Amino acid sequence: MTKSASNAPLTGQVAVVTGAGRGIGSAIAASLASLGARVVLCGRTREPLETTAAAIQNHGGQGSVMECDVTDLHSVEALAQRVERTFSRINILVNNAGIGGGGGPLHQLPPDVWDQVLNTNLRGVYYCMRSFVPLMMRQGGHIINISSIAGKNPLPNGAAYAASKWGLNGLSCSVAEELRGHNIRVSVICPGSTQTEFSPHGGMNTEKMLQAADVAHVVAMIVTQAPQSFASEIVLRPTQKP
Repeated sequence: MTKSASNAPLTGQVAVVTGAGRGIGSAIAASLASLGARVVLCGRTREPLETTAAAIQNHGGQGSVMECDVTDLHSVEALAQRVERTFSRINILVNNAGIGGGGGPLHQLPPDVWDQVLNTNLRGVYYCMRSFVPLMMRQGGHIINISSIAGKNPLPNGAAYAASKWGLNGLSCSVAEELRGHNIRVSVICPGSTQTEFSPHGGMNTEKMLQAADVAHVVAMIVTQAPQSFASEIVLRPTQKP
């Protein structure tokens, strides 16, 4: 249940979550709404976004659906303009939208698959930060990029995905230094194996895997920490190997 307005730490804040229709993004959106934020749910497909928004509203939270394709700069810019017109601010940006793909040896990977993975997982984050940071500079806030432990470790037969996440980690740490002086804290979360409907892990014990709610819990910790500190990078692992 959403906390009362007097107790909700994010009351009055606006959060934008990309890839919010399912899995980790949906869990993050619900968590931020439960803390009092007005959450803008973004994604390419409206139906799952509406489902997440309805669940948030049924629990007393505030969720708005705004379709957006993070691989399309004009689409992201239009989203930022709509958020500014509607709310006049953004306090939290969660860059969660991402895809897998790119399985098999790199030398056999079709160039269009490479482009899809890098454009979504890395270029899309650049587009979102480029579009939202000027608005966020007005009052400061949090940018949280959802990466992967594949951005820390080698991933044979998944080089495109790994490259996108290693790149995202480097982007996050570099931009964190750029924006500290503007009171914007940039964090990156690197989850290990996480059970969602879009990330099956054959042969793993799903009960031992991380759940979407575990990642959402870390996001909640980041956005409610004391103003004099920020967690720049968090690696999240299952307690036991699945």
